[in-house]
Amino acid sequence: MYSSIKVKFLVLLAALFVLAGCDDKKQEAPVANKTIAVEHAQGKTDVPENPKKVVVYNTATLDIIDALKIPVTGVPQSDVHFPEFLSKYADKAYTNVGTLFEPNYEVLSSLQPDVIIAGGRANDVYKKLSDIAPTISLDIDPNNFVASLTERTEQLGDIFAKQAEAKKLIADFNQKIETLKPKTDTAGTALVIMVNGGKMSAYGPKSRFGFIFDVLGFKPATTFQEAGRHGNAVTSEFVLSVNPQWLFVLDRDNAIGNKEAQSAQQVLNNELIQKTDAWQQNHIVYLDSTSMYISGGIQTYSQLIDQISDVLQKTSAN
Repeated sequence: MYSSIKVKFLVLLAALFVLAGCDDKKQEAPVANKTIAVEHAQGKTDVPENPKKVVVYNTATLDIIDALKIPVTGVPQSDVHFPEFLSKYADKAYTNVGTLFEPNYEVLSSLQPDVIIAGGRANDVYKKLSDIAPTISLDIDPNNFVASLTERTEQLGDIFAKQAEAKKLIADFNQKIETLKPKTDTAGTALVIMVNGGKMSAYGPKSRFGFIFDVLGFKPATTFQEAGRHGNAVTSEFVLSVNPQWLFVLDRDNAIGNKEAQSAQQVLNNELIQKTDAWQQNHIVYLDSTSMYISGGIQTYSQLIDQISDVLQKTSAN
């Protein structure tokens, strides 16, 4: 009888150990990752807080991400001409996930990213990307540039626990604008043109490159009925007719690495452009075309402000 009781006691004790082990396992079970709801150009998406595997297709967002020192796993490298300050993303240390327009879905599926940041040139494939991982489109609105850029920078700060860094980045950027604006008030009229394949397109306020007017405060030499992402086709005769005192120039062929086309300097070096006030006063400013055309985030425009500040300072000193 004693033996029988002992056996029952041992069985009961073993069962208690098993139950205790189950409780321990329950307690040790991993807590589900927290998510954050992100409102973006394509809707509203829940993404993991501080995701580790990050794929970025939008180069304007990559610009901000780089400024915030957020680690990135994959970027499009095929046929992408990164500006100098983002050139490290062409390295093999980053997974090549296709092109700006066409993702490599096989690579993406294998990579299993925590979040994909689309937008920009990858907008049309948003749905396909969303089928692979939570996807957000953090495009910047050119018609409300500073407010939109601020919102996107703050959102990235929230997602990646970089709120303090985002706040400082925005504050420094706004300070640069406020420092420059008094100088642009008296600088005269301006025109922004992009040279592509030997032809010119002009941009005014509320356009893709309207930042120079809308934010920095240059007076437009002329306005256009249509803002148009691709600008308004113009000729040297037109440029002379509006006669800007400042000419800000982008070279698209240079931006995309096309060495075959005429450079912007070659296209503008003609008798008509040479008669403009901008040429006569040495006020033709060649912008960092790769940065402006390919990227277009907070670092791009911060560098643009620095460049224009330097030019205006040199001009006032002469």
